[in-house]
Amino acid sequence: MDIRSYKDLIVWQKARLLVRLVYEITRSFPKEELYGLSLQMRRAAVSVPSNIAEGYGRGTRKEYIHFLQTARGSLYELETQLLLAADMNYMTADKAALVAHQVGESSRLLFGLLASLRREKE
Repeated sequence: MDIRSYKDLIVWQKARLLVRLVYEITRSFPKEELYGLSLQMRRAAVSVPSNIAEGYGRGTRKEYIHFLQTARGSLYELETQLLLAADMNYMTADKAALVAHQVGESSRLLFGLLASLRREKE
């Protein structure tokens, strides 16, 4: 498959699904978390596909790798926030596991893309 756009990247597609899932789950968080953990989780989730797209649009491989690393950092941030939300019983164990699975899948795909770009660089 030819990659003509960041939209063709499976990692971007999966990250986009992750955003939707995070938004769905955080809707049920307590109202006092609207500007707290809920907002932080949403921002971290949105950062992942956004940084993948921005990096793709940059002119150099070095910049692309930098933005992919930022996306990876946002995934780790989201994973931590997910654990905190689960600790506070803001979601069921099943929902936490579902999001954790999506985070893991996105992380593996992102790691693979980063590894591929680094190999091509050498």
